[in-house]
Amino acid sequence: MATNTTGSSTANVVPTPGAGKTVIVDPVIAKIAGIAASSVPGVHALGGGAARVIGTIREAVGAKDLSQGVSVEVGETQVAADISIVAEYPEQLQRVATDVRNAVADAITQLAGMEVAEINVTVVDVHIPGDDAPVEERVQ
Repeated sequence: MATNTTGSSTANVVPTPGAGKTVIVDPVIAKIAGIAASSVPGVHALGGGAARVIGTIREAVGAKDLSQGVSVEVGETQVAADISIVAEYPEQLQRVATDVRNAVADAITQLAGMEVAEINVTVVDVHIPGDDAPVEERVQ
């Protein structure tokens, strides 16, 4: 508690409970959404082709972008998000998209205390196991 000692009288200055303003910027909400979406079973990765290439380069230097493939609009009390995902084959795409919507909405509501206006999920690719396997050299 601060004490005001200016002049002849002494008064205690106490901030009003709840006074002030909290601002949560777009990148914070995007990171929360990205982490939540990545944790959903059936989601292989976030973002389209170019974003994934840049993400791979960032991961190689130790700077993973947790908001890759996520775009958000943050208002005073509401959030809207667009999320691009790569789904695992043979997952049901509608179920994965619904699970992503639910996970992201829950995370934003619980962590940021904001209302979710909408979450749009775009499935940009399907990951087939074995596509990532290194190609063997024909000649040694």
